[in-house]
Amino acid sequence: MAAPRPRGAWSSSSAPPLPACFLPLLLLLASFSAAPTAAAARPSSTPKKPAAAFPAAVAPLHLQALKRHQRASSSIRAGGELFVAAAADGTANGTAAKKPFTVHYFAQELDHFTFTPNASMVFRQKYLLNDTFWRRPSAGDGDGAGPLFVYTGNEGDIEWFATNTGFMFDIAPKFGALLVFIEHRFYGESKPFGNDSYKSAETLGYLTSTQALADFAILIRSLKKNLSAEAAPVVVFGGSYGGMLASWFRLKYPHVTIGAVASSAPILQFDYITPWSSFYDGVSQDFKSESLNCFSVIKGTWDVLDERGSTDKGLLDLSKLFRACKTVKYAYSIRNWLWTAFSYTAMVDYPTPANFLENLPAYPVKEMCKIIDGFPTGADILEKAFAAASLYYNYTGDQTCNKIEDGDDPHGLDGWQWQACTEMIMPMTVSNESMFPPSSFSYDERSDECFQSWGVRPRPHWITTEYGGYKIDKVLKRFGSNIIFSNGMRDPWSRGGVLKNISSSIIALVTEKGAHHLDFRSSTKGDPDWVIEQRRQEVDIIQGWIDQYHQDMAETSS
Repeated sequence: MAAPRPRGAWSSSSAPPLPACFLPLLLLLASFSAAPTAAAARPSSTPKKPAAAFPAAVAPLHLQALKRHQRASSSIRAGGELFVAAAADGTANGTAAKKPFTVHYFAQELDHFTFTPNASMVFRQKYLLNDTFWRRPSAGDGDGAGPLFVYTGNEGDIEWFATNTGFMFDIAPKFGALLVFIEHRFYGESKPFGNDSYKSAETLGYLTSTQALADFAILIRSLKKNLSAEAAPVVVFGGSYGGMLASWFRLKYPHVTIGAVASSAPILQFDYITPWSSFYDGVSQDFKSESLNCFSVIKGTWDVLDERGSTDKGLLDLSKLFRACKTVKYAYSIRNWLWTAFSYTAMVDYPTPANFLENLPAYPVKEMCKIIDGFPTGADILEKAFAAASLYYNYTGDQTCNKIEDGDDPHGLDGWQWQACTEMIMPMTVSNESMFPPSSFSYDERSDECFQSWGVRPRPHWITTEYGGYKIDKVLKRFGSNIIFSNGMRDPWSRGGVLKNISSSIIALVTEKGAHHLDFRSSTKGDPDWVIEQRRQEVDIIQGWIDQYHQDMAETSS
């Protein structure tokens, strides 16, 4: 997940920053292959106020449009339920032949919970398949099919997640599993209203976690039917927001999935369950554990940056110091740039080199602190901060300048601005002990910000009402089962996760030195023993779920 920037952490002399409610979560999965490094997602500008009325011309993709796509496909299912796009033949975007999946689309209903005229309209929901190792069902009765391992997509392009979730590909041969990656509605290509999907609250009102979970359930059931694999067990996987969805999916749809693997899923980061300062306390602790001087330098950076950026000349000098591609307009932009580097580096403090968002060495927090500590006494504090942040943005040394302002959104995360203004309200503050400037959080201020931007007010306690959270150990112990909550304590999001076993089948796998989604990374020769052991435990638990499922099915049929 991305590091949310709380209100109040910015100088009043600067233009106001992007509020925390508008910052997209960023699911930091690990690299599956040596693909080119993806650029870090930059916060987008505050959305415009919605139009006064719902535009009559804007409507979901209708069946007529779907039929046009179906006629172009050679693999049409009767009734228009399922259709396939060009994929492994290399005709899709000219690169699909190199990808470890085929691309498909599903005719998904717009609204699963009402019977209004718009509810039955459909849109094209993208999903990906890899059947390389799938044990196909026996002819005739459909028995003997291998399991479906389904990734519950989060807030971005599903191909981004699929090509960066190596763990699922690594274990597919052992289980004879079919891999399925389902794109979350309103992200990637799965936009119900096309380019107008983010236009107003009238269109975005269909972007909720409950609708997304229902999408997953309907697609999975349809896919199993079309593949004659209705008896095949389903295990769902997800990381960060996707991990939250995976765990909630197991609770809401236990008849569809036999278990869930939820990596770095902060399902307790709501209401008053987890201390609001926990995330930034966690980031700060990561740096302090490497070097007290490093922590102190970063903590002292913000006031100096505010002071120097208070004049036009100061902004020009800062632009040169930070090698900005264009002269920055606001000092908070440089703050954003530094804040992102330090927070993301803490989240992806992996024990092996990584190249998902940016090329980074093993244990990048330690390397950042080595850079800061290596400066001579009396060196400029901002030079130290710039040099450290450059490890995140330019470790390979191939960037000639830094896009500090006007960054793009390469993974299509903008829909999170809406979600974080409606139901995904995760209070964040910065304590005095943090290396970031202290700040507070106010539900009322968040509500006013969201109303100004979208014309709607959040339901800050809806998530804990819909899915629970309070006294989760006692609640899930009574009725839940078959969920793995995995967390690494170097990940600042871990503090909002489940860190203790709830029952014999709801297991918390916690590693002291693990980082965000470390267990979902593809295995490498450099993996430390404790990572290997964590993944081994996950595989053993999943095997137990599947064995029990087949045993139960055999007893039922006998």
